[in-house]
Amino acid sequence: MVKVIASSLRKGNVVEQDGNLHIILTAENVHPGKGNSITNVNMRRMSDGVKVVGRWRTVEMVEKADVDEREYDYLYSDAEGHHFMEPVSFEQITVTDDVIGEQKAYLTDGMKVYLKTFEGNAVAMELPQKVTAEIVETEPVVKGQTASSSYKPAVLNNGLKVMVPPHIGVGTRIVILTEDNSYVERAKD
Repeated sequence: MVKVIASSLRKGNVVEQDGNLHIILTAENVHPGKGNSITNVNMRRMSDGVKVVGRWRTVEMVEKADVDEREYDYLYSDAEGHHFMEPVSFEQITVTDDVIGEQKAYLTDGMKVYLKTFEGNAVAMELPQKVTAEIVETEPVVKGQTASSSYKPAVLNNGLKVMVPPHIGVGTRIVILTEDNSYVERAKD
């Protein structure tokens, strides 16, 4: 364990509080107009999965656990969980749904992700910033319509719903941001 300043906490960090280890789900630094700045975090207790809210002054010191972060290749999912392989040692790890959460819609065969592990157990997953997917359902393209400020809903081959420009049709491969499911551009492949 190492002590760090509370304002440096980020999603995926593991901290020790009240004798228990917690994985940080969200962290936000709040600077009110008057008074001390504070760091609000939502975290999950690793022993039983209970979600907890933490609050520290931004200058307070917090116990942070040493987490191993490595690149893994996604293999497949089954009843046990989601299976990943470390490309150098070929060591495989199984990650449960509660760690992956809603990010499982993005997983595709061979995708490279970063897994954060603590004592051999996966605690968080970081996806690539952008992924490519194909549109399977959307409103038809209207001739002569170009990219404008009005967007229309579309369903992707991974089941996610995104808003796309009106000139994008079914079968088009697009690039989306994994952070907020927003359209970036047409895929160049």
